[in-house]
Amino acid sequence: MSNTTNNGLAQGLKQRHVTMLSIAGVIGAGLFIGSGKAIASAGPAVLLAYAAAGALVVLVMRMLGEMAVAQPDTGSFSTYADRAIGHWAGFTIGWLYWWFWVLVIPLEANAAAAILNSWFPAIDIWAYTLVITIALTITNLFSVKNYGEFEFWFALIKVLAIIAFIVVGLVAMFGWFPGSQVSGVKHLTDTVGFMPNGLGAVVAAMLTTMFSFMGTEIVTIAASESREPGKQISKATNSVIGRIFLFYLVSIFLVVALVPWNDPILPKIGSYQAVLDLIGIPHAKLIVDIVVLVAVTSCLNSALYTSSRMLFSLGKRGDAPAASQRTTRAGTPHIAAPMSTAAAFLAVFANYVAPAAVFDFLLASSGAIALLVYLVIAFSQLRMRRAAEAKGEKLEFKMWLFPGLTYAVILFIIAILTVMALREDHRYEIVATAILTVAVVIAGLIVDRRKKGTAGSVARTA
Repeated sequence: MSNTTNNGLAQGLKQRHVTMLSIAGVIGAGLFIGSGKAIASAGPAVLLAYAAAGALVVLVMRMLGEMAVAQPDTGSFSTYADRAIGHWAGFTIGWLYWWFWVLVIPLEANAAAAILNSWFPAIDIWAYTLVITIALTITNLFSVKNYGEFEFWFALIKVLAIIAFIVVGLVAMFGWFPGSQVSGVKHLTDTVGFMPNGLGAVVAAMLTTMFSFMGTEIVTIAASESREPGKQISKATNSVIGRIFLFYLVSIFLVVALVPWNDPILPKIGSYQAVLDLIGIPHAKLIVDIVVLVAVTSCLNSALYTSSRMLFSLGKRGDAPAASQRTTRAGTPHIAAPMSTAAAFLAVFANYVAPAAVFDFLLASSGAIALLVYLVIAFSQLRMRRAAEAKGEKLEFKMWLFPGLTYAVILFIIAILTVMALREDHRYEIVATAILTVAVVIAGLIVDRRKKGTAGSVARTA
C-alpha cells in the first residue's frame, strides 16, 4: 500500500493526530483571553453570540465534510470551488485563505514572544518571534508526522486545561471551593439583565467570536494526509458539535455566571484568569500564560502547515509558482512552507518600514475572509450535491435538510457581511477585504485566460 496520497503528499498523520486536531487543534488565545472583550461588550448574552457563531460553523463543517468525504483533497474547499463554481473561485478563495494564515503566523509568533519576554525580559520580543517561527518551520519541513505530533501534544494540553477550568468553575459555582469569592449563577442576570447592551451588542460580539472558530476546517486538509481520509473526516466533522458546546459554551457560561460582565478586569486580563483569580487559585496568571503560550504556538504551527498545504495545492493546479508543488522523498512540500513563512516575514517587515496605515490595511484585509470561505463552501456544496444527485451517486456523508439549510446558511452569511458593512467598527475590514478580493479575482481571471490561450495554442499546433 502506498504511503503517499495521489497528489504526492505523505500519509503521515495517524488517527490520534487527526482526532486531537479535530478536537482542539485550532483553539487559540481568543477563548482564553479574547472572550473577555466579547463578554464586556455583550454581557451574559454573549452566550447567544457564541451559540449563533457555533451553529454556523457546525453547518459549514457539515457541508464541507460532505464534499471532503466524497473527494478528499489537500486543497479542500479551494479545490471544490474550482470544480463546482469555476476556476476563478478556486483561485480566489485559495489565495485569500493562504493570505489569512500568512498573517496569522507573525501575529501568533509575536503573542508567544510577548509571553516569553515577560518571563525573560533580557531577550527582545523580535528575537523570540524569529526563533519560534524558524523552529516550527523547520519541524514542518521534515514530515507531516512532526506537525501531527506537535499538534497532538499542544491540543492535548489545551483540552486538559479547558476541562480542568470547567471542573474548577463548576465546583466554585456550587459553592464547594474553599475560600472562593464567587458562587452561583446570579451574575447571569443581576447586572442590568441578561442582555444589558441590547441585540446590537450581541450581533457585534458574534462578529468577533465567529473568527475564534476559524481553522475548524483545517482538519479536512490534514485528513487528506492520513490513511482512510473519508473516515477521519466523518469522525472529525461529527465531533464539532460536542467540541463547540463543551469548550466554548460551557466554559463561557461559567465565566459570565461567576464574574460580573462589567468587571473592568475582564477585557484586561481575560476571562479565564479573571475567574481563577476570583476563585482564589494561586499563580492564576502564570497558569493562564502557560496555556495561552501553548495555544498560540499551536495556532502558529497550524498556520504554517495550512498555508503551505494551500500553496502546494494552488501550485498543483497551476495557480501558484511551480516550485511550490515540489515535495521531498518523504512527501513534504519543502518549498511551499518556507515560501509562506517568507511572506509572513515580509508582512512583519512592512510593519516596521511602511507607514502604519499599510500594515493596518494588511490586517484588515483578512477581516472577512472567514465569511467568504464559508460562503464559497456553501455554494460549492450546493452545486456538487446537485451534480452528484443528477448522476445518481450515493454520498456516505450528507448535509442535513438539503437544500433548505444550505440556502439558510448562504442568506445568514450574506446578512452578516451586510451588517459588517453597515457598522462603522467593521466597515474598514469589509472594504479592505473587498479590495483584496477584487484584486485576486482579476488575477484569477487573467491566469484562467492565459491557461485557455496556452491550451488553444497547443491544440492548434497539434
